Amino acid sequence: MSKKKDEKQKNKKLWIYLVSLVLVLILLVGVSIFYINQDKNKEDENTLAYTDLIKELAEGKIEKVEMTVGSTTVKVKQKDVEEGKEKKSIVPNTESFIDLVQEKVAEGNEIELVQKPKSVLAQIPPFIISFLPTFIMLALFIMIFKMQGLGEKGKVYDDTERKTKVKFDDVAGLDEEKEELVEIVEFLKKPEKFTKMGAKIPKGVLLYGKPGTGKTLIAKAIAGEAEVPFISMSGSEFIEMFAGLGASRVRKLFEKARKLSPCIIFIDEIDAIGSRRSSNSGAETENNQTLNQLLVEMDGFSSEETIIVLAATNRPEMLDQALLRPGRFDRQITIPTPDLKGRLEILKIHAEDKRIAEDVNLESIAEDTAGFTGAELANILNEAAIIATKNKHEDIENDDIEEAVKKVTVGLEKRTRVYSEKDKKLTAYHEAGHAVVSRYLPTQTDVKEVSIIPRGVAGGYTMYKSDEDKYYISKTEMQEKLIALLGGRAAEKLVLDDISTGASNDIEVATRNSKRYGNQIWNERYFGTN
Repeated sequence: MSKKKDEKQKNKKLWIYLVSLVLVLILLVGVSIFYINQDKNKEDENTLAYTDLIKELAEGKIEKVEMTVGSTTVKVKQKDVEEGKEKKSIVPNTESFIDLVQEKVAEGNEIELVQKPKSVLAQIPPFIISFLPTFIMLALFIMIFKMQGLGEKGKVYDDTERKTKVKFDDVAGLDEEKEELVEIVEFLKKPEKFTKMGAKIPKGVLLYGKPGTGKTLIAKAIAGEAEVPFISMSGSEFIEMFAGLGASRVRKLFEKARKLSPCIIFIDEIDAIGSRRSSNSGAETENNQTLNQLLVEMDGFSSEETIIVLAATNRPEMLDQALLRPGRFDRQITIPTPDLKGRLEILKIHAEDKRIAEDVNLESIAEDTAGFTGAELANILNEAAIIATKNKHEDIENDDIEEAVKKVTVGLEKRTRVYSEKDKKLTAYHEAGHAVVSRYLPTQTDVKEVSIIPRGVAGGYTMYKSDEDKYYISKTEMQEKLIALLGGRAAEKLVLDDISTGASNDIEVATRNSKRYGNQIWNERYFGTN
């Protein structure tokens, strides 16, 4: 019965589209007739009869004749008539008409004869031009039909197409998160084990964290471990300029999931369609319809349908509260930046397919990259491999990795840039100011390297060791961080008795940090409150 209903609905939609197409074509024909009549009236005013043209040629009233090769229509300019008010005339025989004009010229009449080449558009057969609007409309409706079916074309990874061979062993640095997600795999493999106890299968799992922390990777790992079809789509694929297409794609996506059940639906960057609903005006109406359809589909799962929706975002605060309630996204898991142990495991995974020198210490690299995401660590090793190839090294050496870290964090080194001695001196004192001030601040990390060789947009830089993961920052540390940032500017004033624009970036960072932590620092200092 349900199949017959689906067929009836499809036929009904098809008839609606066909009737709409016919109505649009009728409208186009009506508009075309209207404009043709208007053009005809204008042409009557600007048309000169052939007999009148011959008469005026004989009387010497024609000043200029303009013709196009292959056309029987000529444009003539009469004497004592303003520019832009030329008239058109249809000539039965162009060759005899040209002979007539040349005869009049030979008799002493001043007539300018201009012959233009045939245009490219004029070579197109008239019947093609007449059917061009119809072709455009058909192409438009075919495009709409195809876009309607995009939900059926979501990328599917299943047993017949094992493109996702990612397992939990390929995901490093997320041990606790993997333990939480093992239950999802168990739900997919043996749902009856939980339903016997009266437990309900989670409908959705939201993964959120900084870009590059591995949200998409861990979603693929869940599908790889559960060995179920994995339907992947991006949030932006649901959004279109045509109203109703987003909601239609959501329906088709979940229809496909029900056919492939048990399966996983993964929506990357869900904030593109899941952001908070606002006023129903303009493009917001389409976004609201898409979100409403997603809410209905996630709430409409029956207990027999083993479908789990995974979603990833780095902006969870943008999502609508109705999407985050239990019964839709039952679990919300933060994917953090990896700690020291996690970074070391990530580096080992990405180093497996690279030629690493024996003296390279991955643990030391992990210590120096606190706060880096998995994607950033992978990028560092990739850059190191490129640098080693350029330097003609047989293996990736420590120097290659150090250069890759500087390239990623600070920027490309610019050895050829010409600097005056005054600028070099100023940069040296500025960077020395950062280093000296940081040396005598107890909470600040040790200085690793100071350089006046420009990198990226910086004229010089001071690198610090980041050998520990910090999850909290004290008031004293915040104050001393601001002092260290302004150390370069203070050194310029103290030694050179002048201040340059080189400290602008330091002031920007100090301002950003002071705004972030200002309530804790300055309120207590001036008002005695936290």
